[in-house]
Amino acid sequence: MSPQAPSDAGSVREVRLVEALSDRYLAYALSTIMARSLPDVRDGLKPVHRRLLFAMRQLRLDPNGPYKKAARVVGDVMGKFHPHGDQSIYDALVRLAQDFSLRYPLIDGQGNFGNIDGDNAAAMRYTEARLTDIAARLLEGIDEDTVDFRGTYDGEAEEPIVLPAAFPNLLANGAQGIAVGMATSIPPHNVAEIASALIQLIDHPESETPALLRHMPGPDFPTGGLLVEPRDSLLEAYSSGRGSFRLRARWEVETLKGGQYQIVVTEIPYQVAKSRLVERIADLLLARKLVLLGDVRDESTDEVRLVLEPRSRNVDPEVLMESLFRQTDLEVRIPLNMNVVDGDNTPRVMGLKGVLRAFLDHRHEVLQRRTRHRLAHIARRLEVLAGYIIAFLNLDEVIRIIREEDEPKAELMRTFELTDMQAEAILNMRLRSLRKLEEMELRREHERLSEEQADLQALMEDEPRRWQVLRQEMEKLKADFGQKTPLGRRRTELADPPGEVVVPLEAVIEREPITILLSEKGWIRALKGHHDDVSDAKHKEGDRGRFALKAQTTDKLLLFATNGRFYTLPADKLPGGRGFGEPVRLMVDLPNDQDIVALLVHTSGEKLLVASSDGRGFVVAEDEVLAQRKGGKQVLSPGKGAEAAVCRRLSAEDDHLAVVGNNRKLLVFPLTEVPEMARGRGVMLQRYKDGGLSDVRGVKLAEGISWPAAGGRTRTEPDLSEWLGKRASAGRMAPRGFPANNRFGG
Repeated sequence: MSPQAPSDAGSVREVRLVEALSDRYLAYALSTIMARSLPDVRDGLKPVHRRLLFAMRQLRLDPNGPYKKAARVVGDVMGKFHPHGDQSIYDALVRLAQDFSLRYPLIDGQGNFGNIDGDNAAAMRYTEARLTDIAARLLEGIDEDTVDFRGTYDGEAEEPIVLPAAFPNLLANGAQGIAVGMATSIPPHNVAEIASALIQLIDHPESETPALLRHMPGPDFPTGGLLVEPRDSLLEAYSSGRGSFRLRARWEVETLKGGQYQIVVTEIPYQVAKSRLVERIADLLLARKLVLLGDVRDESTDEVRLVLEPRSRNVDPEVLMESLFRQTDLEVRIPLNMNVVDGDNTPRVMGLKGVLRAFLDHRHEVLQRRTRHRLAHIARRLEVLAGYIIAFLNLDEVIRIIREEDEPKAELMRTFELTDMQAEAILNMRLRSLRKLEEMELRREHERLSEEQADLQALMEDEPRRWQVLRQEMEKLKADFGQKTPLGRRRTELADPPGEVVVPLEAVIEREPITILLSEKGWIRALKGHHDDVSDAKHKEGDRGRFALKAQTTDKLLLFATNGRFYTLPADKLPGGRGFGEPVRLMVDLPNDQDIVALLVHTSGEKLLVASSDGRGFVVAEDEVLAQRKGGKQVLSPGKGAEAAVCRRLSAEDDHLAVVGNNRKLLVFPLTEVPEMARGRGVMLQRYKDGGLSDVRGVKLAEGISWPAAGGRTRTEPDLSEWLGKRASAGRMAPRGFPANNRFGG
């Protein structure tokens, strides 16, 4: 039947586009939040899950009954309750049956429902399903007016707004969902611990999160693992309803012959697909980023067994696993965001106490409604029984009226002062019930029901007693899912946060020697190994070598340019030695009108001296010049008409600074006269009438100064007293034999 058309159908109304979009998007957002993505805090279910369980109950798929095809279940849910795609409904059904996705599965599946490797379930025509005992607990009492119902989308039937939920499903099985502008992520927990926390809250309603966490100390994942989150973080997360938990795989060391060993992973983190995890480890092995690991094998059957072979028996297992935890999903962070729809149908983030209190309040309301329903049923039965007793006491007259009167019901009501219900019950009585013994049974039943009625009425008037009934219910739940039961045993171990394990850089990235070449035209490449002579290295036509330095693949390179900026380049990102390399300007944002002044391998803790062509400079800590962006980091600010000209690493033994200008004048002065700065123009090192600064270097005054000479020789000027002077003075002509290019070399 098609929906009735609105009264203004066919009319055209002018509406501003922004208003129309706003109204429709708001309706869509609310639908996504309330009808798809967020669970109800009372039963922990989203609408599709609730409809699945209710439809399966209508199909009589009880825990002890036969299975039915999943396609039949999906068809009923889609046709009666959930007008969405069949695949999305089947995916929800499959998840409810997976014991590695839910801590306490709500559907008992028969057939292929997927596995921890990440393989999909078989098609719905091949699988069968029925409810589990836990799902039956969620539905318990639904026929006793314990919850409200509403019409289905087509108005032909009714569905429950929420389930009675004699099981704390929200915390027990958790929930994940993404809506418009909000999301939810609640990890699973142990039911026995939840029940213990609920008892604590019943006995002491003022209890806060620290007291509750003594009973349920953290999540309990179906796939086990080690929870290594500090207690302070757990307390903060559960108090606010937001946070995350650090979860690690469980592993052990197996000793082999000859002093060898292997590591066996027996439990992997929650919602990590094992096959993808193995692929990730294998990819890192091929990329040579797990140099301590020799091989990985998956020997899993029904139980997880990942075998990790170390590169050698000298590898520390703790260091090997720490490197794997940092680079793979053997360690994950599980988010906590307890964003739920509360009892007032409002989405909000609740803390642990709020969630537990909402569940208890729901169970209290269910108890009251169930009691009222039972009282109404008893009242009707007592009324009927009173009529039966009157009929037995006046059996002959009752038979006469039924046989002779044209309207026996009215006559019975008039003669014996019966109600309509009593007269109808007498007329519907079977002949076999007309035995003398029946009267005694009726009186006993009347007496028993009267006692039950009085007891239930007293219960409705005594709130503390009702909470004691709920406490007994939680005690039974705790016993049914205790640590001694297979389903109740805690699977996730609460471990201490791991200590600081130092992982050498070589355990993460293979350290290899390389020789870096940078040509005059800015083409860079890395040759394997350390080469003392690179004179035979080939370059593009019209180009030649400029910088050559030895490094490791784990190093960072510092490029100092004429604009006074430092650029950082990882050595392992450089092109290989085959060919001519790549332009360095493609790797860093170096302007075309700027040139490279110096190329260094970064050494932490060292000092650099930077200077511009106008003779100004300063000392800067090498750790301060590392750039985080391709655009580099501005350190030296050359003056107008000047450019950065020199970058030299200083030695810890240097006590003086030697400066030479283009005019071949040399000046030596104490290094203490040069300030250490993070950025700026610096101070005047040497003053010039014509030209500018050519080179600077740190020297140890007692050892003099050396420079390369022809034929591979080295010349030394041991006595520098002639060139000693004050900073910013002009200096004296360099000693005889000083290089013609006015540079110290080296």
